[in-house]
Amino acid sequence: MIQLLPLFVAIPLGAAFLTALAAFKARRLADVGSALATGALLVLAVITIGRQGVYPVGGFLAPLGITLVLDGFSVLLLLIVNGIGFLATLYSISYMERYTSKYKYFTLFLLMIGGMNGVVITGDVFNLFVFLEIASIASYALVAFGGEHEELEASFKYLVLGSVGSGFILLAIALVYGATGQLNMAGIAMALAGTDKHLLIAFASVLFLAGFSVKAALVPFHPWLPDAHPSAPAPISAMLSGVLIKALGVYALARIIFNVLGATPLFGMIVMGLGVLSMTVGVILAVGQWDFKRLLAYHSISQMGYVVLGIGLGMFILASGGDSVVAGTALLGGILHLANHAAFKSLLFFCAGSVEFRTGTRMLKELGGIQEKMPVTRLTCTVASLSIAGIPPLNGFWSKLIIVIATIQAAFTYPGLLVLTAVTVLVSFVTLVSFLKVLRYVFLGALPDAFRKIKESPFFMGVTIVSLALLCAGMGLLLVPAARGAILDPAIEALKQGLGYGSRVLAGM
Repeated sequence: MIQLLPLFVAIPLGAAFLTALAAFKARRLADVGSALATGALLVLAVITIGRQGVYPVGGFLAPLGITLVLDGFSVLLLLIVNGIGFLATLYSISYMERYTSKYKYFTLFLLMIGGMNGVVITGDVFNLFVFLEIASIASYALVAFGGEHEELEASFKYLVLGSVGSGFILLAIALVYGATGQLNMAGIAMALAGTDKHLLIAFASVLFLAGFSVKAALVPFHPWLPDAHPSAPAPISAMLSGVLIKALGVYALARIIFNVLGATPLFGMIVMGLGVLSMTVGVILAVGQWDFKRLLAYHSISQMGYVVLGIGLGMFILASGGDSVVAGTALLGGILHLANHAAFKSLLFFCAGSVEFRTGTRMLKELGGIQEKMPVTRLTCTVASLSIAGIPPLNGFWSKLIIVIATIQAAFTYPGLLVLTAVTVLVSFVTLVSFLKVLRYVFLGALPDAFRKIKESPFFMGVTIVSLALLCAGMGLLLVPAARGAILDPAIEALKQGLGYGSRVLAGM
């Protein structure tokens, strides 16, 4: 399997080139080729479950050569990126018929997938930046794909702020190289293991935090997201919220801090603070929104706060020498919510896209009563709404419950952390209220005369939303010992090993 690791980058980049080269002559080549490429990537991602190893590019071993690394954390992200990517491809087959130059869309889409996969599996910090830029530049163009004033303005704001974040990351990489003489992650980790942190490394950590927080849209680095996500085509909104902010933001931040530079208690507290701030600010701003997709965008900010809170709490406990079991519970909650959010938030954006596709509007006050015309969309949107609010037995409930349990356990040692429990529960309640409003205004009430002739989503769009609704209903099974041992526990252990990551990579895992 390790010999196939380069295919996670080669397949989407190659398919993007072939799509741009040939699909303008036959539009269906873009649909078929993109679906086959993303389907193959999903199959490869499933095959990686339970596997780990190091692939030396060109045969040069770490720390001298460029390596691709597969461990539990990267396996989880590969499943998320390529699973949602495949479903977004299916959804795009029908949805993107409303746009011209569909093959250009799929070319950019595949470049974005290839960039995200590269970020997940690379073992080199500079190549992480290169892949991050491939995915980011493709996403800037995809946000502007409609070509209207709103899309162009949102894309420009996203480009400017995203470039600032990329600049922070590149400067941090330069400082790390200056302090260690290494760009390979394993080499950096080995150079820093058992030594006092260099002042440049502390400064680089702050720059990495700022840069990746921009990519993850954490408050106060979030201003690009509420414009970019609503303006993009629905499948791109789903990819941005469901996948991109995780792969380029949370995953990269966690990997660099846990496994390359090393966590400190202060850094863990800062990350927790960003999580709590994002949770509360995001949900407060979401409550007053009447644009369906803009409301979902603010909830993305809020829900990423849950993920970062869980990871930050685990980081703080481990760096403080606390109970590793409690730290593992916190990391479990954060990582599981990362996976759950990919499912229910992608589903919500797909449902919003289906509603706009048929009605021509995403303003809640202009909708209503369409449940009789779009029963599948109504049912799947209800599942996603209850899941994001943390209603049992849907997937969002389990990850939020684990985060709450972790905060309570941590409060026995650090009593001040009990406030995190209250905030987590309160934000979940406000989220429920917000989505009850969505269901009320979109699907219930009297059907406007203008919508009397609308019908359910096209086949491929319907397949996508039903598939994700089933995932939302069944992902709680990831906590069953067999599934947890194969998927979640390896991801947690990959983070808990800290700077030991370096020695494991050098030993071939």
